[in-house]
Order: sequence, then C-alpha cells, then structure tokens
Amino acid sequence: MNAINPKKLLNSKWTAVKPVNKEKHFLITELKLDDEGEVVHCLIEAVLSNRAEAIDWKELKNTDTWLQGWK
Repeated sequence: MNAINPKKLLNSKWTAVKPVNKEKHFLITELKLDDEGEVVHCLIEAVLSNRAEAIDWKELKNTDTWLQGWK
C-alpha cells in the first residue's frame, strides 16, 4: 500500500501497473482540498495522450493498480 500525503499529491508522478492504450505514466494535475485539508477533487492526466479524468485519490494507495513515481 502506497503511503500518500494529500498535501504533496499535486504534480506527483504515477505509473499504471496495467497500462491501457499505452498510457503508463500519469501526473496529478489538479487537486482541491476542503477547509479541513481533505481531498475533494483529484484529476489525473496521462503523459502520452494528455487524457485527463477525475480519480478518487485513495485508489492511488492500491499497489496492485498504481506505483509511485515513473517506473
């Protein structure tokens, strides 16, 4: 399980364990926190295609799906 600090999530790099459409490397390009510091919006963008989609940031903790950094 990846340990993630939500305040350091913006612009962090991620690698998909099982790439789809050759999209392997991703960046967190948008992050919104509420008044208590909880993540309310997280946007992940594929480096290759620039395709972006909203993601539940807690999914990034699953090491079967995501690896921290670009591998």
